[in-house]
Amino acid sequence: MAGNRYYEGPVSDHFDGTRFFNPNGEMPGNAFDLLRWKFGEHSAVWPDEVQNEAGLALPDERVDDLRVTMVGHATMLVQAAGLNILTDPVWSERVSPVSFAGPKRVRAPGIAFDSLPPIDLVLLSHNHYDHLDVETLKKLKAAHDPLVVTPLGNDAIVRDSVPDMRLAVGDWGERIELPKGLVHIEPAHHWSARGMFDRRMALWAGFVVQTAAGRVYHIGDTGYHDGINYRSARQKHGGFRLAILPIGAYEPRWFMKGQHQNPDEAVRGMLEAGASYAIGHHWATFQLTNEAIDEPSRHLTEALERHGVASERFRPLLAGEAWDIPAAIA
Repeated sequence: MAGNRYYEGPVSDHFDGTRFFNPNGEMPGNAFDLLRWKFGEHSAVWPDEVQNEAGLALPDERVDDLRVTMVGHATMLVQAAGLNILTDPVWSERVSPVSFAGPKRVRAPGIAFDSLPPIDLVLLSHNHYDHLDVETLKKLKAAHDPLVVTPLGNDAIVRDSVPDMRLAVGDWGERIELPKGLVHIEPAHHWSARGMFDRRMALWAGFVVQTAAGRVYHIGDTGYHDGINYRSARQKHGGFRLAILPIGAYEPRWFMKGQHQNPDEAVRGMLEAGASYAIGHHWATFQLTNEAIDEPSRHLTEALERHGVASERFRPLLAGEAWDIPAAIA
């Protein structure tokens, strides 16, 4: 078996010595499954470009409480108790190994890069191109020099392109101490790859950010996994003021179920995690799968009604929209 190019470490319940895996979970599809999806399934047609109705956001330099501004896809500015955090920052036009092909942005970023406030922290969930964008990381290093928190193996990828990036790396269950809080690295049900020969060689994760503004549970990408990780997060952390949960890139279900939850599963995850409020992300920016551009929002509305959850508790933010999160529900 070929060695791991990103990480060397002891065998664990989610690392076999060469590759990471989801304990008691689903494996990602193989090449045959990929071909069956690409050539055997109908995909909705997205527009080439969509204007951001909210316009460009101009964030405050610091926020005392808790505010989230959507940039697009999985990129959000989380401002919590004076701390400025970016999640999976992508300002590039494409999410691809090459600049001339691959999924292209249909919505401009909701915050112009030069309008960002000082960025203290970047949460980097895994190495897929729609989450780990080295060109954006280079710009962030030059302009803000943030600390990047990421799970095992992703540091090797970042350092290859941004050698002097400040990095804090951890395994599931570990935590990173910050001057104004803590970041816990927690399990997600996903996988990783930058090319054909590095599948599952870097770990994927969600994060719990703990500050004076309360606990925020952010997941970059995940399959629902029967709610196991959500229930475990609630048991460990005692619930959340806010959960930031993916709601898009879920069709066709036979291929995407293990790696991308759908809106109904996101609502169930919110409830199982004990989150007072939730933000839906990972939708309406890059077409990665078969559903229509507005389908996640429509299906989220239906799921909230089905589960008896008020629509104001779970918002599917679009680029440029900001939300001051209400106080946690007792």
